[in-house]
Amino acid sequence: MIAGVGASGLALVVTACGGGADTAQDAGTAPESSAPQSSAPQADGALAKTADIPVGGGTILKDQKIVITQPTEGDFKAFSALCTHKGCPVASVEGGSIVCPCHGSKFAIADGAVTDGPADKPLAAQEIKVDGDQITLA
Repeated sequence: MIAGVGASGLALVVTACGGGADTAQDAGTAPESSAPQSSAPQADGALAKTADIPVGGGTILKDQKIVITQPTEGDFKAFSALCTHKGCPVASVEGGSIVCPCHGSKFAIADGAVTDGPADKPLAAQEIKVDGDQITLA
């Protein structure tokens, strides 16, 4: 009888762990972003169109791990979308900052500099080229 109860208890533990696996996996995903996100380059090879990047904000390209910003009208910048603290993907661009949801680090949209830690290094700049209304990697 004890073996039967032990097996039942084990089944409950396994079931509980199995049910929690999805939750644990979901906990590692980034929350919804206020920044527009794209997962693929445009059909013509461009990363984005200039009209897709809001002035004073930015767009996160998840698959390319790049965030493109437009700090002032017509001035486009690009940075790695991986936080320099622990490598989490940034999740939003809001209030003039690129925001990492993992530990709250924030980076300036103009130059990728840390504006709020715990990150202590800026986001790596990415070379882009703006040709007409198309933004591509340089």
